[in-house]
Amino acid sequence: MLPEFRARGAQLLGISPDLPDDSLTTREKQELEFEVLSDPGNGVARAFGLVFRLSDELRATYTSFGLSLDHADWELPMPASYVIDRDGVIRFAHVDPDYTQRAEPAAVLAALAGAA
Repeated sequence: MLPEFRARGAQLLGISPDLPDDSLTTREKQELEFEVLSDPGNGVARAFGLVFRLSDELRATYTSFGLSLDHADWELPMPASYVIDRDGVIRFAHVDPDYTQRAEPAAVLAALAGAA
């Protein structure tokens, strides 16, 4: 739905806790048509109140798969979607601790109409 977002004057950005080289790789691998910014210390995510620390159980699971979040101190951000207007006012927010639950594109488009 990127063309519809752009038609409404929106700029889509992804923010990832990945290291800068990994964010670029994600953008390339997924053939994303928008910027993916790196937030390896979770500073932006922390400012939005999205950061959580992985439990010892989850840390062990990640480690058993050969994954490490040492660079992020074993913290991750919850997935979130925001519409922020030109004045910096948040017009829409969707945050859900269940990473499989994402903002509905139609809701984001409706918020864009109200943020113009």
